[in-house]
Amino acid sequence: MSNPYFRFKQFTIRQDQCAMKVGTDGVLLGAWTGVASCRRALDAGAGTGLIALMIAQREAAVQVDGVEIDPAACRQASANVAASPFAERVHVYRDTFDHFVRTSPRSYDLIVSNPPYFVRSLKCPDEKRRLARHDDELSLSGLLRGSLALLTPGGRLALILPFQQEKELQERMATCGLHYLCRTVVFPVEGAAPKRLLVELVREAPSAVRTDSLILADAQRQRTPAYSELMRDFYL
Repeated sequence: MSNPYFRFKQFTIRQDQCAMKVGTDGVLLGAWTGVASCRRALDAGAGTGLIALMIAQREAAVQVDGVEIDPAACRQASANVAASPFAERVHVYRDTFDHFVRTSPRSYDLIVSNPPYFVRSLKCPDEKRRLARHDDELSLSGLLRGSLALLTPGGRLALILPFQQEKELQERMATCGLHYLCRTVVFPVEGAAPKRLLVELVREAPSAVRTDSLILADAQRQRTPAYSELMRDFYL
């Protein structure tokens, strides 16, 4: 049984009501995404509220909204926010992303998402996990197009995806008119095949794309110095 809570340095995430628990993907995205000079951010698919709270911790001036379709997860994310030091700057809304895009009066400097990307995997019989894990409710194309509608002119969309989904991402980016700003290939263990891809996307093609890699664990399964440094402000 999963631990009902996950304690970070400045806040605690309770997760017993959420289908998808705290995992490496969400923590990676929350710590990796650029937040400097960001004044308003949106977490699309807020889940437990983890990424929204990480962004609020990292940038003292940012106001963060989260949108979450599952009512139980939305309630738990709101409770996690209320119990954190960042309650005045983070708000979670129960809504579909599509409806939120059509009705939101705000635009955002940054949109982040750990999206429901298991497009071709076996469907999970549990409905809550199905909603959290699959793209039935929010496709990658829908996420990119909706984000474009909400982003400020210089705004950024930050995602974490399976590495093998990069070709599909590039096809959708070309259709939508988005470009890489940053791209980090994530290796779970030294010497292993890449598993995840962290990207920041923008409307205007930059003069140069920052491309690098991150190895999470060495051959002895210990955290690498680079991963430890990335998580320095969060992991106990």
